Amino acid sequence: MAATKPKKVSAPKPKKTQFPPDPVELLRVRVLDALDNLKAQNVQEIDVRGKTSIADLLIVASGTSTRHVKSLADEVVRFAKQAGMAPLGVEGQREAEWVLVDLGDIVVHVMLPRVREFYGLERLWTVGDDVMQAANRA
Repeated sequence: MAATKPKKVSAPKPKKTQFPPDPVELLRVRVLDALDNLKAQNVQEIDVRGKTSIADLLIVASGTSTRHVKSLADEVVRFAKQAGMAPLGVEGQREAEWVLVDLGDIVVHVMLPRVREFYGLERLWTVGDDVMQAANRA
């Protein structure tokens, strides 16, 4: 009887459990890509969870002109739709000094620098954050 070579038996590979991507994170990345794509200036993200129920994240960016502001907002809408997430609303496109794109969990504000400075959304939504952070550390 001829000796047979033993067959190599490999252990079954463990199945990789893939969680679906977080839709808010996917949308955040798409919005930031859209703004970067058209060279938005001074892009800021503000986490507003626990401060309001209107959204989880505000993204504020500046454009250099009304045409640039409108183009940035249009690009955000286009990128969001490509990700399968149509905006709930878009306001301010006619004047294009401040365009708001409501994506549900994320609200995007694209503004002219003078309008952005006047309204100070970053200051409005971050007031008291230093006090809260100090209290959390104690």
